[in-house]
Amino acid sequence: QAHLQESGGGLVQEGGSLRLSCAGSGRSFKTYAMGWFRQAPGKEREFVASINWMATTTYYADSVKGRFSISRDDRLGTLFLQMDALRPEDTAVYSCAARDQEYLVASTKVSDFHFWGQGTQVTVSS
Repeated sequence: QAHLQESGGGLVQEGGSLRLSCAGSGRSFKTYAMGWFRQAPGKEREFVASINWMATTTYYADSVKGRFSISRDDRLGTLFLQMDALRPEDTAVYSCAARDQEYLVASTKVSDFHFWGQGTQVTVSS
Protein backbone atom coordinates (compact mmCIF):
# COMPACT_ATOMS: atom_id res chain seq x y z
CA GLN A 1 0.00 0.00 0.00
CA ALA A 2 1.29 3.45 -0.91
CA HIS A 3 1.35 6.27 1.61
CA LEU A 4 1.39 9.70 0.00
CA GLN A 5 2.03 13.16 1.44
CA GLU A 6 1.72 16.39 -0.50
CA SER A 7 3.55 19.65 0.15
CA GLY A 8 4.23 22.93 -1.59
CA GLY A 9 0.81 24.53 -1.63
CA GLY A 10 0.19 28.12 -0.64
CA LEU A 11 -1.07 31.54 -1.66
CA VAL A 12 0.20 33.03 -4.90
CA GLN A 13 -0.79 35.93 -7.12
CA GLU A 14 -2.27 35.42 -10.56
CA GLY A 15 0.49 34.64 -13.04
CA GLY A 16 2.75 33.20 -10.38
CA SER A 17 4.18 29.71 -9.96
CA LEU A 18 4.16 26.92 -7.42
CA ARG A 19 5.76 23.49 -7.32
CA LEU A 20 3.89 20.75 -5.55
CA SER A 21 5.60 17.64 -4.23
CA CYS A 22 4.17 14.28 -3.28
CA ALA A 23 6.38 12.02 -1.19
CA GLY A 24 5.60 8.33 -1.41
CA SER A 25 6.68 5.60 0.92
CA GLY A 26 8.07 2.20 0.06
CA ARG A 27 10.48 0.78 -2.49
CA SER A 28 7.58 0.10 -4.83
CA PHE A 29 7.07 3.79 -5.62
CA LYS A 30 8.73 3.44 -9.03
CA THR A 31 6.11 0.90 -10.11
CA TYR A 32 3.13 3.15 -9.44
CA ALA A 33 1.38 5.16 -12.12
CA MET A 34 0.68 8.51 -10.46
CA GLY A 35 -1.59 11.48 -10.86
CA TRP A 36 -2.61 14.88 -9.57
CA PHE A 37 -6.23 15.85 -8.99
CA ARG A 38 -7.88 18.93 -7.53
CA GLN A 39 -11.12 19.85 -5.85
CA ALA A 40 -12.50 23.35 -5.56
CA PRO A 41 -15.20 24.25 -3.01
CA GLY A 42 -18.60 23.01 -4.12
CA LYS A 43 -17.16 21.11 -7.07
CA GLU A 44 -16.28 17.52 -7.78
CA ARG A 45 -12.71 16.28 -7.77
CA GLU A 46 -11.20 16.69 -11.21
CA PHE A 47 -8.22 15.32 -13.09
CA VAL A 48 -5.18 17.57 -13.52
CA ALA A 49 -2.26 15.45 -14.75
CA SER A 50 -0.95 11.90 -14.68
CA ILE A 51 2.22 9.98 -15.48
CA ASN A 52 2.95 6.31 -16.08
CA TRP A 53 5.46 4.28 -14.12
CA MET A 54 8.31 4.82 -16.60
CA ALA A 55 7.58 8.53 -17.03
CA THR A 56 7.24 7.97 -20.77
CA THR A 57 3.58 8.97 -20.96
CA THR A 58 1.85 11.99 -19.44
CA TYR A 59 -1.70 13.30 -19.66
CA TYR A 60 -3.02 16.77 -18.84
CA ALA A 61 -6.42 18.32 -18.45
CA ASP A 62 -7.11 20.81 -21.22
CA SER A 63 -7.38 23.59 -18.66
CA VAL A 64 -3.76 23.18 -17.55
CA LYS A 65 -1.99 22.16 -20.77
CA GLY A 66 1.01 24.34 -21.46
CA ARG A 67 1.01 25.71 -17.90
CA PHE A 68 1.48 22.65 -15.67
CA SER A 69 4.09 19.92 -15.87
CA ILE A 70 4.09 16.58 -14.05
CA SER A 71 7.30 14.70 -13.32
CA ARG A 72 8.68 12.08 -10.97
CA ASP A 73 11.98 11.26 -9.32
CA ASP A 74 11.91 7.60 -8.35
CA ARG A 75 15.25 7.83 -6.52
CA LEU A 76 13.59 10.27 -4.16
CA GLY A 77 10.22 8.54 -4.28
CA THR A 78 8.62 11.86 -5.16
CA LEU A 79 6.05 13.10 -7.65
CA PHE A 80 6.05 16.77 -8.72
CA LEU A 81 3.63 19.22 -10.29
CA GLN A 82 5.16 22.43 -11.61
CA MET A 83 2.42 25.02 -11.98
CA ASP A 84 3.11 28.20 -13.94
CA ALA A 85 0.92 31.06 -15.11
CA LEU A 86 -1.51 30.33 -12.32
CA ARG A 87 -5.07 31.63 -12.54
CA PRO A 88 -7.71 32.23 -9.86
CA GLU A 89 -9.68 29.29 -11.27
CA ASP A 90 -6.76 27.01 -10.34
CA THR A 91 -7.62 27.56 -6.67
CA ALA A 92 -8.36 24.18 -5.11
CA VAL A 93 -7.08 21.44 -2.84
CA TYR A 94 -4.56 19.45 -4.86
CA SER A 95 -4.11 15.75 -4.13
CA CYS A 96 -1.69 13.20 -5.49
CA ALA A 97 -2.79 9.65 -6.15
CA ALA A 98 -1.31 6.30 -7.13
CA ARG A 99 -2.69 3.34 -8.99
CA ASP A 100 -2.22 -0.13 -7.59
CA GLN A 101 1.04 -1.80 -8.65
CA GLU A 102 -0.58 -4.07 -11.21
CA TYR A 103 -1.67 -1.00 -13.21
CA LEU A 104 1.37 0.64 -14.76
CA VAL A 105 -0.30 2.95 -17.25
CA ALA A 106 -1.45 6.47 -16.56
CA SER A 107 -5.12 7.33 -16.32
CA THR A 108 -7.34 10.40 -16.22
CA LYS A 109 -10.11 8.83 -14.13
CA VAL A 110 -10.50 9.37 -10.39
CA SER A 111 -11.87 5.85 -10.03
CA ASP A 112 -8.69 4.29 -11.47
CA PHE A 113 -6.55 5.48 -8.55
CA HIS A 114 -6.36 3.49 -5.35
CA PHE A 115 -4.20 5.49 -2.93
CA TRP A 116 -4.58 9.16 -2.07
CA GLY A 117 -2.75 11.83 -0.14
CA GLN A 118 -4.56 14.27 2.13
CA GLY A 119 -4.10 17.21 -0.20
CA THR A 120 -2.51 20.65 -0.14
CA GLN A 121 -4.32 23.96 -0.60
CA VAL A 122 -3.44 26.18 -3.55
CA THR A 123 -4.96 29.65 -3.59
CA VAL A 124 -4.45 32.05 -6.50
CA SER A 125 -5.42 35.67 -5.90
CA SER A 126 -6.41 38.05 -8.67
